[in-house]
Amino acid sequence: MRRPTPPCVYNPEGGRPPKRGGEFVFGQPATWEEPDQQTTTATTRYGTATAMAWDRLHPKLTRRAAWITHDMELPLIEGTVIRLSVEHLPGGGEPKPVWLWWSGTGANAADVDRLWQVFLRRFDLEHTFRLFKQTLGWTVPKIRDPESADRWTWLILAVYTQLRLARSLATDLRRPWEKPAPPERLTPARVRRGFRNLRWKMPSPAGAPKLGKPGPGHPPGSPNQYRAPRHDVGRILATGEAHQRPAHHKKGTKPRRIA
Repeated sequence: MRRPTPPCVYNPEGGRPPKRGGEFVFGQPATWEEPDQQTTTATTRYGTATAMAWDRLHPKLTRRAAWITHDMELPLIEGTVIRLSVEHLPGGGEPKPVWLWWSGTGANAADVDRLWQVFLRRFDLEHTFRLFKQTLGWTVPKIRDPESADRWTWLILAVYTQLRLARSLATDLRRPWEKPAPPERLTPARVRRGFRNLRWKMPSPAGAPKLGKPGPGHPPGSPNQYRAPRHDVGRILATGEAHQRPAHHKKGTKPRRIA
């Protein structure tokens, strides 16, 4: 494992003239040393992807910020710097290099390829969470206890799995401004539009529902027998004492209006 003496640092905004063991500036290839790892991968969307990795580089800490309470010398946070460049973009734009930083050291060629591929998959994760929250209503119910939240999360995952499995069965009910897509390329949101039509085509193991009257429900005006549990949020004041509600917010202390 290579360790420059003195250690190299990278500075995105500029730095000293290039020299051995000096600053590693992103926009100045003259300051780059020979990469420790270099890989070339053929992709279908971006052409040939070239990744270069430099091991055991650390950022140049010029401000204390998060280290405001650190009285000693600022530490050296070593990691791996990766430069990813591709031949072309799917939209036809100008492909610019992407710089990545990994907090680990000693990465081999397989680690470098896995790191930049995981970075590209972050778009899929972001859109998946967006579907869970905005379309499937993951954060809509106001759940009180963690067990209920876990059950609701597993239900959302089951719904998402059903949408994935029904991709080849659903009809593409696209909007006028959307482009046609083959069945194997339908998104879960577009499958959801035609999911209601699948119920008439699939057999149901359950029997026909029986007619019945709704229950009486909670009698109006009667108090609840089981209070909902309230959990302490754990707020601690600057003095170190636990947070308490003000006296005028407690039950029975609110002044009443006199007509």
